[in-house]
Amino acid sequence: MSQLFACKTNISIVLAADSKAIDVDTNGNLIELGIDRLHQLSQYSAILTGGAAAGETMCHALKHFVASENLLYIDEIYRAALPLLSTEYERFMRRTCETQPIDPIHQVTFVLAGYTPHSARNPLRMYLLWTKKKLPMLDSDEISTVFSVPRIIKAEHRLHQMVEKGAGLDGIMTEVRREMETAAATQEEVAEPLCFAWINEDGFKKL
Repeated sequence: MSQLFACKTNISIVLAADSKAIDVDTNGNLIELGIDRLHQLSQYSAILTGGAAAGETMCHALKHFVASENLLYIDEIYRAALPLLSTEYERFMRRTCETQPIDPIHQVTFVLAGYTPHSARNPLRMYLLWTKKKLPMLDSDEISTVFSVPRIIKAEHRLHQMVEKGAGLDGIMTEVRREMETAAATQEEVAEPLCFAWINEDGFKKL
């Protein structure tokens, strides 16, 4: 499993992820893996991946494409991300179907976040991309303020209220860190090391 957080204020986006994944080996046994769930895509964008461990490979494929096409800002990257990740997920599922039955462990979730100078009204953007059972294999929607995967509604509500009251980067980061550390301490499927980053008009910064 995994735990992801993404929270947007007027001046920054805060991202967080754990590093634990559950997969199935060739004998059908569950195994635990440590993976990178937070990936910088460009100077002004990043992606979180939740669920299946294969999401890490899909993020690498997107990062390679972003670099090869010299994409920089979130609006440009989002237009490319959905079809590319859909294709990568379909390939993964076809390979997986050859060796084992499909179950929820193969589902993936992505949160795409970043900055664009092309919109003064909406320069910071976050998008949720999730798996479906029918083609196209991924769908997406824009995230307005805060989202967690899996959902922790109380935490989302607190963060939303903090944003509404004008909380700064330090306050939001402190609250997100507290929620992530609590999840790692109390949930078997969430584990350290925990990763944190933020994005603003100056770019991406990983802690």
